[in-house]
Amino acid sequence: MKRLINGLLVVVLIMGVFFWGAQPSQAAETTYRNNADVMLQTEFGAKIDLNNTNVRAFRKLRGFYPVLAQKIVKNAPYDEVKDVLNIPGLSETQKERLQANLEAFTVLDAVDVFTEGDDRLNNGIYD
Repeated sequence: MKRLINGLLVVVLIMGVFFWGAQPSQAAETTYRNNADVMLQTEFGAKIDLNNTNVRAFRKLRGFYPVLAQKIVKNAPYDEVKDVLNIPGLSETQKERLQANLEAFTVLDAVDVFTEGDDRLNNGIYD
């Protein structure tokens, strides 16, 4: 009798695994997008955003890294790209470099994920 009961329990257990174990999840599927993902869909990735980019991004432009890049980052936020020409203490050479590269810049709203803390000046990447 014990063998019969044990056998039935094993059969019920195996059937339970096959029929009830493979049911789909009842939770709704969602897509998670944070502010950084949203920014990457704009021209943020194509141009240097004066309000959100860190100092390292200016290494692409000759004569900007590190001195001029620090001045640009410290004087943010900007309303438009040409506002960067009004930074106090710029030399004529720095103004000429900025003027020659205005098309490489964009100005978007500042996003906390890029601007909080001191990550814009030193993001901790040392290569």
